[in-house]
Amino acid sequence: MNRYGRRTLALEIVMAAAALVVAFPVYVLVNLAVRAPSDTSSPIRPTTSPTLDNFTQAWQQGALGGALANSLLVTTVSVAIVLAVSSLAAYPLARISARWSRTTYLLIMLGLVLPFQLAALPLYRTMRDLHLLGSPWALVLFYSGLQVPFTVFLYTGFLRALPRDFEDAALIDGCTPLQRFRYVVLPMLKPITVTALVLNAVAVWNDFFTPLLYLSGSGRQTLPVAVAGFVGQYVTDWNLIFAALVISIVPVLAVYLTLQRHIINGFAGGLRG
Repeated sequence: MNRYGRRTLALEIVMAAAALVVAFPVYVLVNLAVRAPSDTSSPIRPTTSPTLDNFTQAWQQGALGGALANSLLVTTVSVAIVLAVSSLAAYPLARISARWSRTTYLLIMLGLVLPFQLAALPLYRTMRDLHLLGSPWALVLFYSGLQVPFTVFLYTGFLRALPRDFEDAALIDGCTPLQRFRYVVLPMLKPITVTALVLNAVAVWNDFFTPLLYLSGSGRQTLPVAVAGFVGQYVTDWNLIFAALVISIVPVLAVYLTLQRHIINGFAGGLRG
């Protein structure tokens, strides 16, 4: 049995300090979100008379209901497409050792190296020609391509670490490759699927530049763009901004807390592979 020593104590102190560093901005965010606009004291001082009026005003003035619906639509559909395409693409890439498989995998991995900003103008013109500017479906199409390389990387690494015994048994029973994937491999991909779901959902949900580019002037904003609308040139109500930020954080935080026990194992498995 390991005894409690100085090293353990030092590690606990470091972890506690790290937790305080992470928790401090969250405390300031919530503290200002529930503070009345008339209270101009230090952001660090605890609010003595908290109020929820900021959330009501932020919801109404920023039209956060419609923005929340747009963000949910874009995130849900985009992540579903990315997970389906990436898992189906990663299966043959992980199981087939032919030269074309390795070449295809490397080509997909180029998407992790090349910044998407290089294609911002051509993509904008493409969306314009497709008459998708101002529509959330432009974001769905964009994210469905942007997030695939990273997700294929996670799935491929995880699949390479999985044993093939069950797949060989299914092959002997006469299952087709698609049936082997559907009934044998897919259930074993639950940890990495949850990890990829959370990582992609956070990336899509928090993106600001792409919705600003493709939905500008349409009135169909996503939450990050709607929150940015509270910042004015001359007057900025920080209490409403922080309240809107809390509203925008709650959905993705709820998803993360619900699925957190699967995330680390899935991500570690993908890196190990």
